[in-house]
Amino acid sequence: MALSGKQKAAMLLMSLDTLTAVELLKGLEADEIQEIAIELARIDASEQRDVKEQAKIAREFCNKLLQEQSQKFSVKAFINEMLVNVLDKEKVEQIQSQVKKATEQKDLFLDIRQASTDELVLALDGEHPQTIAVILSELPPKKSQEVLSLLNEEARLKAVCKMTNPELMGGGVRQRMASTITKRLKSFKGETLVEKPEQTLRKLAIVLSGLEKDMRDPMLDEIGKNDEETAAMVKRLMITWEDITSVADRSLQEALRSVDSGKLALALYGADEDVAQKIRSNISDRAVSMLDEEISLMQEPLEKEVLDAREEVVKPLREANEEGTLRVTGR
Repeated sequence: MALSGKQKAAMLLMSLDTLTAVELLKGLEADEIQEIAIELARIDASEQRDVKEQAKIAREFCNKLLQEQSQKFSVKAFINEMLVNVLDKEKVEQIQSQVKKATEQKDLFLDIRQASTDELVLALDGEHPQTIAVILSELPPKKSQEVLSLLNEEARLKAVCKMTNPELMGGGVRQRMASTITKRLKSFKGETLVEKPEQTLRKLAIVLSGLEKDMRDPMLDEIGKNDEETAAMVKRLMITWEDITSVADRSLQEALRSVDSGKLALALYGADEDVAQKIRSNISDRAVSMLDEEISLMQEPLEKEVLDAREEVVKPLREANEEGTLRVTGR
């Protein structure tokens, strides 16, 4: 996205020492200085300085790369010195008030962005869907997805509805929401969510899968004596759809020979690119052509259909694992 003039000016000034920056601004109108000061505060609060972009802007300004800074640029010191030296007292107070407001607004959401996923899930528990939607919209996409996946189903659905149909609200409302969640985050600092049983069993399954068959099987038998259902789940979790990228090529090639192209096409619907590429690179060119044909003719499937198809693909891998012939690397 192209930077505006005031954004470029702000980034250029951040590349300079305070005295030089003040000298550059003395020829500007008060309104222009005010806009640049607020932009400086926003960049500083967001902590999103792009050094390469600053160097590029500096080259545009003086036709050569500025030498390494001898003095670290301080936004607070710069603004105070700039305002005192260039503007009258009344204008200084007015701009300082606006700068403080812009900084506080950014700072509220900065604390939220820096919180861990578990802390955010705990802080959002029981909150209004609109509040959850606003907080999620302020997070990076990946973290927003992680938090959303860990919310209870009702909260997740309502929050998504609010995100797809956003309501108009003033800045004050958003700040109050951010302030409320920030206060809750402080009470959950360092806390983590309790693991689901399947998460714990998955860890156990990965550990057992790394053992030799003659050592692993007695352990599974012992688990089965106490709880057959748990033993079956551990066996299933030793190899999952996500593990396909870690399966050695030869093992994967042998397993895929028994999978129908239609099932494989269904399993690959919406799959991660690395999983899809791993599968495609381990089937013949003829099989790839058949797979592409199946995909071109396929209607949008139900989620259950996709999950069932993936289980069909993983099934021969699990069988090979139980026999002790499956090779898994780098998991």
